[in-house]
Formats: sequence, structure tokens, C-alpha cells
Amino acid sequence: MSSSSIPRMAPIAAATADATKATQTSKIEHANDIERRLQELEKNITQQIDRVREATLLRQKLLRDIDAQLRRENLIVQVDESNGVLRLTEDTIRFQQNDANLNERARQNVGKIARVLARVLPAYVSCAGGRPGAACPNQTNASVETVFIEGHTDTTGSDDQNWALSAQRAANTYRELTAVSRELRQIRNRSNQEILSISGYSSTRPIDPANNPAAWEKNRRIDIRFVMDTDVTAGLEQIQGLLGTMRSAIGELKEAP
Repeated sequence: MSSSSIPRMAPIAAATADATKATQTSKIEHANDIERRLQELEKNITQQIDRVREATLLRQKLLRDIDAQLRRENLIVQVDESNGVLRLTEDTIRFQQNDANLNERARQNVGKIARVLARVLPAYVSCAGGRPGAACPNQTNASVETVFIEGHTDTTGSDDQNWALSAQRAANTYRELTAVSRELRQIRNRSNQEILSISGYSSTRPIDPANNPAAWEKNRRIDIRFVMDTDVTAGLEQIQGLLGTMRSAIGELKEAP
């Protein structure tokens, strides 16, 4: 190889080095952009977790407030904070087998619960005292979305009968609650819907799995379940958008020479 060919190759090598450097710089910029978006994504996820945590803490406070006021009424209930449930045990509402009616003692106890709910719930909802069709305040803080009056049965009787029986127990309890405190129907969620609702679970959610009369009596019960609305939809949509952008950026990095 003659020495005259070396000068001709130098510009080619320099151009190749420049191209390599430009590619590396582009990849670094892409990587920095992905890192920035990851930090933004992490921040958004943390915010959503904080909102869920806020809702959980608010529900715990709600349950404790209700429990404390019921105790002042000499009414003892079971509180399940982890699931947001106020359990009305057989000492509060005692159902006979194959019966959905509230006896006199149960009616009195449900009346106490109705008055306490009417006092406590307005501080935990988005729209207290609202009217159908009226606008509720636009707020993003955690609040109560639904209060389920849940009916349960024991394992005796047919399955079809127990489904109907559990729903009837919930419906009768709901009717008594709203008859005693009519204002409960004016307490509404963020969507201006009534927060009180009913559901029946037949014998599918026992609190005592034993197959004896003592367990059956415990399982014939009413639970009041509080479901929170944290309004995290917008935040989750933003997270989804960031993930899509990051996937595109990672795809460009993979395709780069």
C-alpha cells in the first residue's frame, strides 16, 4: 500500500467516527428522555398511591366515628377497618331461620344506626343534602361513593331461597333506615347518586364456617360496607399515556444502528 492512499482514508475514518458519535449522542438523549419520563411516571404512581391511602385513612376515621357514636347509644357492633365493614351482629339484628323481618329490638337498633349515619355521613361525602339532577361540588378529595346494606344467610335452606332471603333482609333494613332518617336518601356521591344501596350474598360469605346452630345464627346478619371514591381516573390515564410514550422511545433505541 502506497503512502499516498493514507490521506484519502483519513476523511472516511473521521466521517465514520462522527457518525458513531452522533448515534451515541442520540442514544444518550433518548436514554435521558426515558429516565425523565420514568421519574415523572414514578411521581404519578406515588400520587395515586397517596390518594388511595388517603381514602383508606378517611374510611377508617368514618368507621371509628360511627362506632364511637353507636357506643354512646349503647349499641355494640363489629368494625372491620381493613374491608370497610360495619358488622351488625346477632346481638344487633337477630334473624330467625327463613325469615327476613326485623323484630322490635332489631328495629330499635336499626333506628339508632340510621340516626348516627345521618349525623356522620355528610362530612364524608361529596354531596350532602343534594337533589336529583342538581350539580355537586367539583372536588377530587376522597369521599364515600357507596354504602352497601348487605344481607347474609346461613347454609340451611335451598340456594335459590337464600339468595332471595339475603336480598330481602338487606331491603328491609334499608327501608327501616330510610324510614327513621329520611335525610339519608339526600346524601349523595360525587356523581349525585344516592349512596345507600343494597346487596344480598346468600350464604357465600360466612363469618363462621362451622356447620352448627351457633354459627348459623352468626351468619344470618347485616353488614354495612363503605366504598370510597378516590377519583384517580385522570391520574391513571396520564400514567397510561406516559407508558405509551416510553414504549415508543425504547422502540426507537432498539431500532437505532
